[in-house]
Amino acid sequence: MRYLIAAALLFAVPATSAQAGCITGAVVGGVAGHLVGHGKVGAAAGCAVGHHNAKKKDEQAQPAK
Repeated sequence: MRYLIAAALLFAVPATSAQAGCITGAVVGGVAGHLVGHGKVGAAAGCAVGHHNAKKKDEQAQPAK
């Protein structure tokens, strides 16, 4: 059950920019990782996921050239 909660937290990262996405993702990932005993790994993974999601969102927001 803890793994399911951790995964849900990790992929529910709201972000407005790539840097904010990394910070938000690291916080959420750290909490999720802490629940399963791997806080630092969760923070690193959360940063990567948050950065990726924020970059994708920023690309979609820009009009096509």
